[in-house]
Amino acid sequence: MSTTQHATHSGYDGNTGNAGHAVEPASPPPGPARTDLAFPFRIDSRGRTAEAGYDDHVRDLIEQLLFTSPGERVMHPDFGCGLLDLVFAPNSPELAATLQMSVQAALQRWLGDVIEVVSLDVESEDNVVRVELAYVVRLTGSQRQDVFEGGVAA
Repeated sequence: MSTTQHATHSGYDGNTGNAGHAVEPASPPPGPARTDLAFPFRIDSRGRTAEAGYDDHVRDLIEQLLFTSPGERVMHPDFGCGLLDLVFAPNSPELAATLQMSVQAALQRWLGDVIEVVSLDVESEDNVVRVELAYVVRLTGSQRQDVFEGGVAA
């Protein structure tokens, strides 16, 4: 899995350019094609480390961020959302608002240069947390809508 932070900016800054035209996503840098490791780490049918395309890699990064609790990563102790820590908290409007703000803040902080969040919905039912996220991958300009679910085994 690649945890490299992207040093290059896509060129999309959320603003409209001259005459109200949206800024186009930047083209990938010249050179060899980008290869990212699939998450979770596994061996593919060829006996090699499984790879993922860039958009799938971004989805993997989001999944890692959502289901990592702060303090799990030694070199980045504040990385993560801690969603699974709140699975058994009593459901309430306050909890829903807290989860929503926590996820939004973490996405902006850790992946704000990689994705633009279009919509976000966080639900907690019984022992499962479900995150429905619509976003744009800044580098490729592709729009995605993914559902992430995590829970604690009963």
